[in-house]
Amino acid sequence: MKRHLICAAVVACLASHAFARDSVENYPVTPALVSEPGKVGDDIPLYFAGQKHPVVVKSFGEFATNKKTNAFGKSDETACQHVFLSAVIELQDRARKEGGNAVINIKSNYKNEVRESATEFTCGAGAVIAGVALKGDVVTLKK
Repeated sequence: MKRHLICAAVVACLASHAFARDSVENYPVTPALVSEPGKVGDDIPLYFAGQKHPVVVKSFGEFATNKKTNAFGKSDETACQHVFLSAVIELQDRARKEGGNAVINIKSNYKNEVRESATEFTCGAGAVIAGVALKGDVVTLKK
């Protein structure tokens, strides 16, 4: 009986470590933006860190997102693309609310670790949840 209890305790410990997985990876922006067609609006352009954009006429400040999604039964890439879209949409919604017409200088900010890239975003994925944190500047660009 004692042996069964010890085995059960070991299995429980190993299982809890499996669910605590937090893989942090970088994924390409372009395929993620088109992974769910029609989801991201085209009325608010997005410019990631380092990308050229028209002249800024007015700045409304820097805004951040921190989105999570259910990753259970999904590949890390699929879950990360989905939650990335949610983060981007939140930035676009903020631009609309503030009266801006674009979001520029978009950077990953996963666990407060800033990563600037025009081509990749950072995502943390576990057995159950995936998350993306972004920040960007809401602006009005010269037309």
